[in-house]
Amino acid sequence: MDLQTCTETIRTKVGDDSGLNATLKFDCGSDGVVFVDAITTPNTVSNENKDASCTITISLENLAALLTGELNPMNGFMMGKLKVAGDMGVAMRLQTVV
Repeated sequence: MDLQTCTETIRTKVGDDSGLNATLKFDCGSDGVVFVDAITTPNTVSNENKDASCTITISLENLAALLTGELNPMNGFMMGKLKVAGDMGVAMRLQTVV
């Protein structure tokens, strides 16, 4: 799954009103970023590299696994496959979206 496919998948999962009420960034390093603005309604998802309430550093491969359900968010965190910076509460609410 490439970055554009991940972006579209996240856009579909987030919908118009995810209830996250925060900004979130998936940072896939050199592969790019997926930025979720869930403060505004409708929520927006883009590949802009902006500051966010919570940043999840994750490889593109692991992001794809997270989106397809092959990687559980909590297990991924415990195994070091993703790192969370910023508001941990946003990351916890993310489980209801992905």
